[in-house]
Amino acid sequence: MDFNMKKLASDAGIFFTRAVQFTEEKFGQAEKTELDAHFENLLARADSTKSWTERILRQTEVLLQPNPSARVEEFLYEKLDRKVPSRVTNGELLAQYMAEAAGELGATTPYGKTLLKVSEAEKRLGAAERDFIHTASVSFLTPLRNFLEGDWKTISKERRLLQNRRLDLDACKARLKKAKAAEAKATTVPDFQETRPRNYILSASASATLEDTSCPLPRAEWKEKQPGGWRPPCFFLLPLSPSVTQARGCLSLPEDRKLWNDEVDKAEQELRVAQTEFDRQAEVTRLLLEGISSTHVNHLRCLHEFVKSQTTYYAQCYRHMLDLQKQLGRFPGTFVGTTEPTSPPLSTTSPTTAAATMPVVPTVASLATPGEAPLCLEEVAPPASGTRKARVLYDYEAADSSELALLADELITVYSLPGMDPDWLIGERGNKKGKVPVTYLELLS
Repeated sequence: MDFNMKKLASDAGIFFTRAVQFTEEKFGQAEKTELDAHFENLLARADSTKSWTERILRQTEVLLQPNPSARVEEFLYEKLDRKVPSRVTNGELLAQYMAEAAGELGATTPYGKTLLKVSEAEKRLGAAERDFIHTASVSFLTPLRNFLEGDWKTISKERRLLQNRRLDLDACKARLKKAKAAEAKATTVPDFQETRPRNYILSASASATLEDTSCPLPRAEWKEKQPGGWRPPCFFLLPLSPSVTQARGCLSLPEDRKLWNDEVDKAEQELRVAQTEFDRQAEVTRLLLEGISSTHVNHLRCLHEFVKSQTTYYAQCYRHMLDLQKQLGRFPGTFVGTTEPTSPPLSTTSPTTAAATMPVVPTVASLATPGEAPLCLEEVAPPASGTRKARVLYDYEAADSSELALLADELITVYSLPGMDPDWLIGERGNKKGKVPVTYLELLS
């Protein structure tokens, strides 16, 4: 590998200079160019977007995959650009265990038959969960990762360049300020005269000789030490630079003033170049930061897709569990009714609560329990009072003759019976009558 030592040393020097300058700015010892308030608001908004996007992304990953080991494994496969191996869901694994247990304990026994039915339901639940995880990953997690790994990295890179341009601009301002101060000092007229030539100093050897001759030895000793005799010292002069001239307080010649004028002109030129580069970089960074609004719009669309996929998943789970309950032929709860004529609005109560507060007729025979004859809906008469209108929210296909098929947005008459499952009501539409699920209805007051 070819190393450019000069470039490496130059970059190290620039890095050290900027570090010193940045430290001085923190302590208030150096001038700092401030950004406008709108730009600062854009920076704060971008930082907040990045921070919350990371949190939402991590928590969504936990929701979709609660197992931390599995998440680490998927992360490694992703970084290695390898396909993540297919993994069974918890529901599918439970279905497998139940099916194996039914085979070993006896598939013809009541317990074995029930295990097989629950196993099939859990298998369908696991498949629905797999589809939900895949859909949520594609429609929600992938756009969030693309923002953090793509757009945000570009924004961070341009912000670092803007920071470097600002430090260069402040350094140029400081150099120009010092050059103007030195120029002003060089143009001042001194109130003293100097005996030696201006803007020159004695060489080091001449200065040492002068110090020796300032206190000369006796002539006899000089003859002993210097056989050739004593000779006067020889001096020569060295020119001073403008900076040394100012430091020693010597008189400044017109040439020196011209040198300082050139230094000021050079500093002004560097300042103009640095200001132009800073303005250009600030405009590029501003455009990227203003693009955060488009990122929010995209994330909003992805959030709607995530909610849609989650709604579909839970609706599938509810349908599968209803089918399982029908197959098992059992109802989990006991209906508890009330004779109050009205019930709270549906918006403030759950479907189960709404069903529980429906008026009932104590004289009507209850629904058949397991092992008894099924309910004959033709013999069930609606109560004289207490029926309610309901609007159908979704299409519903009747599973058997005891249920009533529903179409979305149609109005039907519903009422409850004592001992009936709170998740179901009796619905009437014209001459047709049957059980309808409460979750598919909006009860009207």
